[in-house]
Amino acid sequence: MKNTHIESKLLDLKEYMYGFAFSLTKNKLDAEDLLQETCLKVLDNQEKFTDDVNFKGWVTTIMRNLFINNYRRILQEQAILESSEDGGKMEYLHEIPLCGDGILAIKEISVSIASLPDEYEKPFRMHLEGFKYEEIARELALPVGTVKSRIFTARKRLQSQYQQDYRG
Repeated sequence: MKNTHIESKLLDLKEYMYGFAFSLTKNKLDAEDLLQETCLKVLDNQEKFTDDVNFKGWVTTIMRNLFINNYRRILQEQAILESSEDGGKMEYLHEIPLCGDGILAIKEISVSIASLPDEYEKPFRMHLEGFKYEEIARELALPVGTVKSRIFTARKRLQSQYQQDYRG
């Protein structure tokens, strides 16, 4: 696909992409940044696009992945490892302030994740932190299939909770 054709298709999707970015970030400036980052990523990787792939789906996947990676990076930047009083167990604290509405979104997501039953929360958090399924399975002494199932279930529960909280 030629460069001008990709640019034209991106321009045609601009409103949709902004709406999707806003639904992810819940913040106008963050949505604009995500939109710009997505467009740059699409243009930088246009040689990877083939005509037999749904362009809108491809772009949406890139945007979602960028959002998730940015979220993970923020969590890692916020994470302060601190020894607790119960024998040195390590805990993640998310108390370093950011700016804008992003703080609220991150806190809401963290609270939602923390509300999951422990059997789902642990593998889901580890997955968000970048651990591979096999590593999570080893750490928790579970079969890989069980880890995948629990992460899938955690996602579904969080999606359901999000839909109830924000779509009434």
